[in-house]
Amino acid sequence: MESLRHLAAHLGLDLAAVGVLTFALYCPRHGRRDLVPAYLALNTGLFTVVTALAEVRGGGGAALGFGLFGVLSIVRLRSDAVQHEEVAYYFTTLVLGLLCGLPRLPFALTGGLCATLLLIVWAADSPRLLAGTRRAVVTLDTVHEDPAALRADLVRRLGEPLHWTVMEVDFVRDLTVVDVRYRESTAAPAGRGPVPAAGPARRTTPAWETA
Repeated sequence: MESLRHLAAHLGLDLAAVGVLTFALYCPRHGRRDLVPAYLALNTGLFTVVTALAEVRGGGGAALGFGLFGVLSIVRLRSDAVQHEEVAYYFTTLVLGLLCGLPRLPFALTGGLCATLLLIVWAADSPRLLAGTRRAVVTLDTVHEDPAALRADLVRRLGEPLHWTVMEVDFVRDLTVVDVRYRESTAAPAGRGPVPAAGPARRTTPAWETA
């Protein structure tokens, strides 16, 4: 009976922690509803696996290790489908399920660790952190052989570039694809204005996002 109460307390703590992470932090800030079932399923699945394997007598530690490896290996971290912020939420849901599923971990310690983890995610993913920094993938219909000329072009179109990576250079079509992080300026630089549809640059489909 005592073990059932202990299990119920840890399960309640796990559901409360992953609920705060998913519905209080992730959804208001990122709004991808399709990832909510994935977060909840990963968390509760890992909690179930850890709790069940912890009851295995004899060789339980090895079984737990292989079980955790198998659960973690099913997470496919594809950069074109999942952003870096969402990867962080993935691992946080896994760690919460692991912490709450360990039966011999004191409840107070488990709650403190979960609260600390949620606090760190809340602070690290705060919209106020580096609020003026943006990221964009820009396609230019020119090839800049001089990095200074490329930087000047980015400054004119976007703002002060903090870092950029040339992803593609096409000399046949005279195109340059640049992944740039820049600081939004409060006042537009001289000569900068909206780029017309047939102008010298066009922006690709990836939406603007806060870095």
